Amino acid sequence: IETSNERSFILSGFNETMNFTVPLFSVTLLYYCVILFFNISLVLLIVLDESLHEPMYIFLSSLCINALYGTTGFYPKFLSDLLSSSHRISYEGCLLQAFIMYSFVCCNLSILTVMAFDRYMAICRPLHYYSFMTKRRLSQLVCFSWLTPFCIFAINVVLTARLKLCGIKIQRALCLNWLIVKLACPEADTFSNNVSAYVILVVYLSHWLFIIWTYIYIIKTCVRSREDRVKFTQTCVPHLTSVIINFTVMVFDSMYLRFVSRDLPQSLQNFITLEFLIIRPVMYPLMYGFNLTKIRNRISSLIYLKGK
Repeated sequence: IETSNERSFILSGFNETMNFTVPLFSVTLLYYCVILFFNISLVLLIVLDESLHEPMYIFLSSLCINALYGTTGFYPKFLSDLLSSSHRISYEGCLLQAFIMYSFVCCNLSILTVMAFDRYMAICRPLHYYSFMTKRRLSQLVCFSWLTPFCIFAINVVLTARLKLCGIKIQRALCLNWLIVKLACPEADTFSNNVSAYVILVVYLSHWLFIIWTYIYIIKTCVRSREDRVKFTQTCVPHLTSVIINFTVMVFDSMYLRFVSRDLPQSLQNFITLEFLIIRPVMYPLMYGFNLTKIRNRISSLIYLKGK
């Protein structure tokens, strides 16, 4: 058993990438540039166009900013590791990356939750929507969606940081909190980490239940009116698709991290672990960009002006 006095970890998820480092680096760099382009473009579009200064679009820009936050916590380090013969990460850097990854995923869910609440108010309580969804209330909801996961995972990382570790090899291409906890020495007390994990599970399960509750009422309301059905198709379908994909990926990742055998090929293990950093950051700007009429029209007008 190796003790971690060295204060660094080895990311052993790169072992199978040695034979195709340059192609993988090129594709990853291109993909990261695509993520940056789409998300920054959508954020700037919403910020600079006053007609898009509405709650739904503010929440969408928050989703894109979160995508930039999460991918920046992974891709630069991943790209530098591809070109390096030593795939090490400092102890502090590993904890920071674990914090960013978990807060990114859960912040994503918190934003989708407040978006569901926004759609519920707009469709089921239209007469109260503008009086309720004031600038102050909007600010509170945005702060809730960011500060809740930040506070929860700050505590989680502090609990992990106190553990004595008896290993330095992380079997992935990035640091995740659960993978660090698995390196704890046999005598280390991981009870508080397990309690923390269950508390987080309950908190974010309540987010899912709240989203389901809002959509039950939204669908009931939309059945009655053609106008509401159109509004549901334009604004709720992209959100509902995002929620379903999020739920599927999070459940799959959680089950995989805890229960799946290490006998799978390393490249497949890496893809399964990284899918939340591959699919979602591009999915949101594309999905909402093509489905939300105002954004689609604004993009079309900009393309038309450039073409003249």
